[in-house]
Order: sequence, then C-alpha cells, then structure tokens
Amino acid sequence: MQVRAISPRGYCYGVVDAMVLVRRIAANPDLPRPIHVLGMLVHNRQVTEAFEEIGVVCIDGDDESRLSLLDKVESGTVVFTAHGVSPQVRLEAMAKGLHVEDATCPDVTRTHDLIRAHVAEGGTVYYVGVPGHPEPEGACGVAPGRVHLVSTIAEVADLPEPAGGLLITNQTTMSQWDIKPVIDTIKARYPEAMVHTEICLATQVRQEAVAEQAIGADLLVVVGDPRSNNSRRLAEVGHDVAGVPVVQVSCVAELPIDRLPLDGTVVVTSGASTPTAVTREVITFLKRYDGTQGLPDSKAIGAKVLPSLRGSAKTAR
Repeated sequence: MQVRAISPRGYCYGVVDAMVLVRRIAANPDLPRPIHVLGMLVHNRQVTEAFEEIGVVCIDGDDESRLSLLDKVESGTVVFTAHGVSPQVRLEAMAKGLHVEDATCPDVTRTHDLIRAHVAEGGTVYYVGVPGHPEPEGACGVAPGRVHLVSTIAEVADLPEPAGGLLITNQTTMSQWDIKPVIDTIKARYPEAMVHTEICLATQVRQEAVAEQAIGADLLVVVGDPRSNNSRRLAEVGHDVAGVPVVQVSCVAELPIDRLPLDGTVVVTSGASTPTAVTREVITFLKRYDGTQGLPDSKAIGAKVLPSLRGSAKTAR
C-alpha cells in the first residue's frame, strides 16, 4: 500500500494562536482562577483533554449557545474561542466581573468588522454558514435581525427582503464549492448584492490541496474530530471534487482496516484543528500496515498536542 501525506494539512495559524494564548493563560499565576473556555477552544477532543490536564476546562454542551454556556461561569477567567462570540456575550461576561481573554481568529474578527460596518450604513447581511456552529452564532449576533443565516439553496427563497444594500458573506471554514451555489442563487435574485467571500486562506489552500492531490487515490483519510467543520469540508471536497472514496477518523483507533487498499494508494490529510501528533500516528500505522496488524489503541498524547509557548503562528500560515 502506498501512503501519501497531502500538504499542507493540519493546524492553521488561528488554531496555533488560540492554543498558545491559552497555554500562556494557564501558566500565569496572576490570572484569576478557575479558567474556563467558552465552548471547545478548537473542535478537537484531544486538544480539549490536553488543556484539562493543565487546569483549563472547556465548557461545552450540545445545542447550547455561548450565552447559555456563560451562565455556567461564575468567577475567574473566561476565554472566548477561535470561533468568535457575539457582542452580547462580551457584555455579559464583563457584567459578571469575569476576566476575559479573547482567542478569536483574526479571520473571524475581520468578518465581524465587515458585518458591523455594513449594518451601520443601513444594510442587510446574508451569511452563508452551518446552523448550530458557534462561528455563525457569533457573526449573526453582531447585528441581530440584520444578519440572516442561510445554509442551502432551498433556504434562499425564505430569506426576508433586504433593507438597504445587501452584503453576502460566509463562515470562514466553509468550502468554496459549498458556498458558491448558495451565493450564485442569491445573486440571481439580487444582482446588486455585494459579495465578500471570507473563506480563510489556510482553509482554502488545504481544500485545494485535497482537490488536486487526492485525485486517483483509492482512499482519502481525513483525520479530524467529527465536530470540526473544516475537517468535514475536507472530506466533502475529497468525495465531491477529487472523486475518491473518503473516511474521516479522529484517531488511529478509528481506521476502518477492512477498507484499506493493500494494493492501492491511500492519501492522508487533516483538519486545521487536528494535532500533528494524532495525524502522525495515523500515517505511521498506514505505512506499516500489511493486512495482518490489528488497530492500536489511540495513545494518551496529552500535552504533546499543545504547541510550545514559544510557538509562532507565522510558521503555521
């Protein structure tokens, strides 16, 4: 079996920035305790568990808003995740007297600023994103009632008529192939609408790498937590654009060995929130696999998934 690792893959600069910030917070004895992250810092279980080992608790709950999660924090330090939060969440955290640290990705902040400026001029925003994901929650919360979430072509017909100029923008972790049909449908209805495609560069180049480098493979393995939107999008790009069979796993123990092509080619990529150590385990197992080995237990990687405090986000761009 031939195994190829797609490049680039793995951590993006926004994730590295967020993780380095939280490690510094945990290492600073002068900051108020306890330390809570509002949601999963990044959508990856191994990262969440590693932070718990150094005293940082990620508060998360299925289908709970950031405002609802904030109700569970009574004191200490609260960290906003890379996905961003609404202004209402920020105000509530300050009203509770919490020490606030912000790990919002700069790309997400830029989208918030774009929305805020357009609404201030009297316009309306259609935001293409995934319902229930924290990034659209924060973006739509920038201007409730003026920012409207849309995820499919079918939903376009139900959008309210825009007041003022119309801006179309999107969740940063979407794929260009996902958002284009929705945006084209909106533009057909409102030709004068302005479009600002806000897919982050790191997300885009990883998707393009899969679209180009996975072609002809017998199997694409995407290493990424099931809650990671950018990992799911990589899997969709592999299937829909590169046209290859795809499996998504969160660790080596989840590999479907019955689907591994012993006489074929497997290509491997990983989501922007997937630790390098986790992806390395998968690649190492695949390169050694000859059809006789059983799956190993996923190793207790612990703090190895966390970047050094000296880590520079520049290297992950």
